[in-house]
Amino acid sequence: MQVAGFSIVLLRPEIPHNTGAIGRLCVGLGVPLHLVRPLGFHLDDKSIARAGLDYWAHLDWHLHDSWDDYLAAAKPKRLHFLSTHGQKSLYDCRFEPGDALVFGNESSGLPKDFYDRYSEQLFRIPMPGEHARSINLANAVSIAAYECYRQLSSLPA
Repeated sequence: MQVAGFSIVLLRPEIPHNTGAIGRLCVGLGVPLHLVRPLGFHLDDKSIARAGLDYWAHLDWHLHDSWDDYLAAAKPKRLHFLSTHGQKSLYDCRFEPGDALVFGNESSGLPKDFYDRYSEQLFRIPMPGEHARSINLANAVSIAAYECYRQLSSLPA
């Protein structure tokens, strides 16, 4: 059941515990999670249990073989890509129901061609500190998801 009116998309996620934490966030917000292959882990029962995903049965999740398969199946209204390469702040983004928040993987981020292809839809989370290259993927998804939720929950019903 989609409650908050948006979705989370992970492109080629590599770390099961990050995906697990993001899945738990999605359950808490009532938003679907889309995983786009390849995955850096297995989705069998043993792997899911090891990552502590006892709530996985409550997660509205979808597995897609490719980006194009995701677009065809999910038909998102608008896409917002989160990356350290974004020039615009997440807090300047105005979210609408049906939007999808898209995140790249832990080691290399979004596919290289996405930076040009989706440059107008590319946002960053402000990081005023000097010594961090990026923050953990699960933390980044949490920040962006709750900003999206905050904006959408203030819209008139």
